[in-house]
Amino acid sequence: MKFDLISYLMNPRNWWKPLLLIFVISIGGVGMIGRQTYTDAPPVASFVGQDGSVVFSKDDIQHGQEVFHQYALMEYGSMFGDGAYRGPDFTAEALKRMAASMKDYYMQKDGLQDYAAEELAKRVIKKNTYQEQTNTITINAAQQYAASKLVEYYTALPHQNNSPQPYNPLQGIKKSDEIKALSAFFYWGAWVCGVERPGENYSYTHNWPYEPSAGNVPSAAVMFWSIIGSLGLIFVLGIVLYYHGKMESNTDATYTKNSTLFMDVAGVRKFQPTPSQKATYKYFLASMLLFFVQVLAGVLTVHDFVNFVHFFGWNITADLPITVVRSWHVQMSILWISACWIGASLFVAPFISNAEIKNQKKWVNTLFWLIILLVAGSFVGIFLGPKGLLGDHWRYWGSQGWEYVEMGRAWQWLLMGIFIVWFFSLFRALRPAFKKGRPWAMPNWLLYTTGSVIALLISGFIATPKTNFVIADFWRWCVIHMWAEAFFEVFTTVLVGYFMVLMGLVSRAAAIRVIYIATLLFLGSGLLGISHNFYWNAKPVATMALGAIFSTLQVVPLILLTLEAWRFRKLPGLLEKTRLESDGQFGMPGVFLFLIGVNFWNFFGAGVLGFIINLPFANYFEHGTYLTVNHGHAALMGVYGNLSLAVVVFCSQLMIKPSAWLPKLIKRAFWSINIGLLLMVALDLFPVGILQFKAVVEHGLTYARGTEFMESTAFQSMTWLRIIGGSIFVLGGVIPIVWFILTKYKDLRPADANDSNISDVLIEAPVEDEYA
Repeated sequence: MKFDLISYLMNPRNWWKPLLLIFVISIGGVGMIGRQTYTDAPPVASFVGQDGSVVFSKDDIQHGQEVFHQYALMEYGSMFGDGAYRGPDFTAEALKRMAASMKDYYMQKDGLQDYAAEELAKRVIKKNTYQEQTNTITINAAQQYAASKLVEYYTALPHQNNSPQPYNPLQGIKKSDEIKALSAFFYWGAWVCGVERPGENYSYTHNWPYEPSAGNVPSAAVMFWSIIGSLGLIFVLGIVLYYHGKMESNTDATYTKNSTLFMDVAGVRKFQPTPSQKATYKYFLASMLLFFVQVLAGVLTVHDFVNFVHFFGWNITADLPITVVRSWHVQMSILWISACWIGASLFVAPFISNAEIKNQKKWVNTLFWLIILLVAGSFVGIFLGPKGLLGDHWRYWGSQGWEYVEMGRAWQWLLMGIFIVWFFSLFRALRPAFKKGRPWAMPNWLLYTTGSVIALLISGFIATPKTNFVIADFWRWCVIHMWAEAFFEVFTTVLVGYFMVLMGLVSRAAAIRVIYIATLLFLGSGLLGISHNFYWNAKPVATMALGAIFSTLQVVPLILLTLEAWRFRKLPGLLEKTRLESDGQFGMPGVFLFLIGVNFWNFFGAGVLGFIINLPFANYFEHGTYLTVNHGHAALMGVYGNLSLAVVVFCSQLMIKPSAWLPKLIKRAFWSINIGLLLMVALDLFPVGILQFKAVVEHGLTYARGTEFMESTAFQSMTWLRIIGGSIFVLGGVIPIVWFILTKYKDLRPADANDSNISDVLIEAPVEDEYA
């Protein structure tokens, strides 16, 4: 008998085999990166002169890293390219200043000519003099001179009130020992970027950043693995598309077979939520408020670049510096989206189990108030910490100073508690739906992904402010990347799958298959895809190789989603033609619009705009530029934002009285948000990213991130142009939908404690149907 690979892989009894293979390979790969992070990390060592005098001690460097985090400087500038882009990349700036100071020293002290002095400075910067036995790095007189000049520069910077920058976060650093320590930390970062890794002819960062004056140009590995990554993408994409073609037997009829139209107009109109479902409305109300605050914080962040509030005679940067408002903007984006997903999972739980679990409403309410405590505490802490108002407790109650992991350690522990309560709330609500011998049923997928999110958060507790920055950043990305590009991708696929089943667009059997295939693709590329975040923060070449291949392969599932978009788009019409028992009208067009938006931004924002920055050679020049910001906004708001708004619309429409529902407002909000986002990308983020990329190639990263570039006419003009898209986004989309959800609290439907609607909605499918 001829072996059919597709039939074999699509048999649920065999699903555990490819999943196990992916986990073994991926966890093994990530484990290898982790091991190499520790064994091959650049040392944090004391810098000593040739006479044995200590220039910067190890304690100075570690204290400088603490200062860097305490004052949230990662929300102003960046380290190894990671962080915010208002200020400089501190490693690139320090490296350029080191090279320039050493060149001046050789010209003044040794009488060398311009070219000879620069070449000598390059050779000295590249020479690695680290002694493991004493944990010291010996530097010559020129390097000592460069270190002293760097301290002078950062000591004077906070007092330059005539600076064109509207606010300089270093002004908040009053102690001279903190300035010296911060200079030591930046000097160490410059040394890591410039000095050759032992046994190699390139630096710890593969000669990143691009700075010819310091001898930093792309290494051979950067070019080689970019080519291999491109070839790997074409090869794997060809294989996947071949088997995708063979699976075309999954026709529209297959997807809709045995689907139950519940969300037609009549079904939506007659629905009554259970008590626990009605209690989840608070989640969506709170998430919309957080959405508004997050957008407002983004407006204030942009204000720091162009100072448009100054036209009204109001300077807010001293009271609300960019280190605070950008922290809010980043952290609130995670919190409002998470609140949507938590609320949605609790809302659909009674559908899945066909029952309202006793006391479930109390669990829903308890979890909500824990989230409110987390949001309020972290919001205030992010404001107080960088302003130095929490003293030595900044790390616990304020901001930890890590981008995307801003909240203080105490609030991080509370977040862990919230996730655990969420897991058990879901478990007790879904327990009646669990069936022995059916590990791949839809309820199980929800718990698998929720448990994985909890496990990954543990990574965020390992590093301390004094942990080697390179090592600490590995653990930070284990939280951020694994959440965003692996398990949250799977979680959202499961959630959307439920919505599709509930809306009658697909059968449960088809939804489970889609979830399984998506899990294979997202985890297969996403787990090892973490390595593209480590190209330039002092990881060995093996990490770059993994990143070049697997990060590029993350495009594959996004292309497949795009191929499915046409079928997805026409499903409501297809179903309406087959409905004889109802009026044939699909009841949730607003939800469907936002899901279409997810499809578009998955391809364009996450796929296209992500691919152009993922290959090592392109990333070498664009890392730390607005092309990253462009991809981040398009993917986060375009994909997760649209999905979260789809969640809000779906659940809210079933809780708000039909007479109070405003479908035209929802439609206008959708188009305003997505057209506004597209204009922000097209008029500012993408073109200014290309312009900055060009500036890096021509002048180096320090110039492209410097005041001269940021204050240039082109950059300022494009930032002003962002207001066009931003105005449409906020005025036409954000404010109306936030207002709508806030004001409809009084128009909620009465709760139905008898579960009569639930039992009619989603009757448990037979085993042979679900796995057919």
